[in-house]
Amino acid sequence: MLAKLLIGPRVCRAPLATWFALGALFVAACSDQDALVTPPDVAGAGAIADAGAAGDVVSASGGGSSGSAGIHAGAGGIAGAHAGGATAEAGAAGAAGDRALAQAPTVLSTSPADGSSHVPSGAQISAVFSEPMAESTLNEATFVLRQGSDPITGTVSFDRASNTATFVPHGSLALGLPYTATISTGAEDATGQSLASDFSWSFATTACEQMPVTLGAAANFVVLAGSTVTSTGLSALTGDLGVSPGTAVTGFPPGVVVGAKHAGDATSALGMADLTTAYNSAKGRTLCPVSVSGNLGGKTLAPGLYKSTTSLAVSSGDLTLDAEGDGDAIFIFQMASTLTTTAGRQVILSNGAKASNVFWQVGTSATIGTTSVFQGTIMADQAITLKTGAELNGRALARIAAVDLDSNQIVKPAL
Repeated sequence: MLAKLLIGPRVCRAPLATWFALGALFVAACSDQDALVTPPDVAGAGAIADAGAAGDVVSASGGGSSGSAGIHAGAGGIAGAHAGGATAEAGAAGAAGDRALAQAPTVLSTSPADGSSHVPSGAQISAVFSEPMAESTLNEATFVLRQGSDPITGTVSFDRASNTATFVPHGSLALGLPYTATISTGAEDATGQSLASDFSWSFATTACEQMPVTLGAAANFVVLAGSTVTSTGLSALTGDLGVSPGTAVTGFPPGVVVGAKHAGDATSALGMADLTTAYNSAKGRTLCPVSVSGNLGGKTLAPGLYKSTTSLAVSSGDLTLDAEGDGDAIFIFQMASTLTTTAGRQVILSNGAKASNVFWQVGTSATIGTTSVFQGTIMADQAITLKTGAELNGRALARIAAVDLDSNQIVKPAL
């Protein structure tokens, strides 16, 4: 026996008509004996379809301005639609799970890099993530640094602008030892998605890291001499000028000192005493020395201790000091006799190198050539001469004899 599927505004008069949902529509199944009526307020808006109980294919049309529609449905077709919907929902759920897994945050890069073997003891440990992270989930429990099995105490912070988490140890790391950093799955992104697994990387601190030379009261001076300070032309000093035990300072003015002048007073005497201590400290360094001699021009040198049993010069090319990304890197140069640069030669700071971390311990005297540009603190046992137009980003500190200037610019280096 045929049944009628009624879609839309027409309804079965029979009280036993069965209603069920087809998508967003309600459908009535009526027997062929049931009369069909169309409510007057919606006349012409629906369509009637005759369908076999086994799922015969039929068509229907409706009057009115809304047009006509073809419907292919039977009892079996409706059941299939329900089953297909369930399958689609299951598929969507699986796809959503796959997307969630694919979107788990990852670590893009680290500092130090995995496997680094010359990491300074003052290094900060950082990791850059692939997406914004929940700051509260990056802490001392989820970002851990260990030396062997021993945890290293420190403070963790997160920079939202760069998606970078940083671990700052509470003290310097030990030299020449391996370390492992780990970020656990407790770290989550801004949506609550965790790392798929713990992320670890390892590095080792350098065994040859140099400690800075402590200048004490001498650090305030850009020029300090044992006997005299003289200047020809318009020299400009940014920092203090001093002499001790001598008292003679000439050429200021016209030379300019943006700082204080101390000629044979207690301040310059204390500066000279601390200079002697600093000179001897630099001269006495023995950790991992690199032997050098003669011309350093044209070379690029990494942080460390460089030792010459004779003299050193910067000629036939410029000297580059490469800190390799470490702003605390120390360069110490020991020489038994003189330090010289030829006209126009330069010392160039690269990759984070700072003039405040460069120290030249000169066994006798230093001469910086005409229009040369020099970097670092020169500590000479005897005298220091800057030729016409030479520039120094650092200090000229002469223990015993004079500092002689000629239209030079000397600036105390920034820390």
